[in-house]
Amino acid sequence: GKIAIERGGIDPSSIDLLILATTSPDRQVPATASTVQELLGLHCGAMDLNAACSGFVYGLIAAHGFIQMGHNRILVIGSETLSRITDWTDRGTCILFADGAGAAVVERTEGRGDLHGWHVDSNGALEDALFCDFDGKIQMNGHAIFKNAVLAMENAAQKSLSMANLTPDDIDLVVPHQANVRIVEASCKRLGIPYEKTSMVIHRTGNTSSASIPLALEDAWAEGRVSKGDNILLVGFGAGMTSAAAVITWDGV
Repeated sequence: GKIAIERGGIDPSSIDLLILATTSPDRQVPATASTVQELLGLHCGAMDLNAACSGFVYGLIAAHGFIQMGHNRILVIGSETLSRITDWTDRGTCILFADGAGAAVVERTEGRGDLHGWHVDSNGALEDALFCDFDGKIQMNGHAIFKNAVLAMENAAQKSLSMANLTPDDIDLVVPHQANVRIVEASCKRLGIPYEKTSMVIHRTGNTSSASIPLALEDAWAEGRVSKGDNILLVGFGAGMTSAAAVITWDGV
């Protein structure tokens, strides 16, 4: 959050809402967003949002809605300490998950980047495919997740593209949730988007849940893979089974 504020040259007092997407809060109450708000020296509303690995995209879409209702500048953070809820005796899951954080400032602008299309969904019938009980550890059915994640990502992406009046050919970069390379490859194939257009960092970061999409977007920016006016598709899926996608236009920051 601090780096995002500083990089944007933003006065912290101008931020009027903090949305923290996380599945691994420090406490049940208060919201971890309140703790982060204090650490950043902000004086604004603050709330946690839990949509599992789709959380950051949910947060961006929520921020867009708040701005449409009159807010001007919102800090959206995806942050996880999954190491606290990982079963280190389960070699099937402990090698996958990691800690991380990423952030973006969403603000009211004229003629700059925008969020053009979005879609969110959930399939509660699959809640047991990936879960973590209170005081428990992450439990996962990898086969069920793979099968449903590919379809969920395709559906969310297609609906967000339709809302934005764009086609897969119009997308310059795909920033997917960093869970599994095979899931992303299969999703891209179904969408008709070359895998080479994706930003993948899982080989360095692991699966950081809510933080994975901002981390991958940051990496693409650092490598010079995004230019002003590019159409970027953000797409995630996670426990719940939640899914979310958003089409944004890069504003050149």
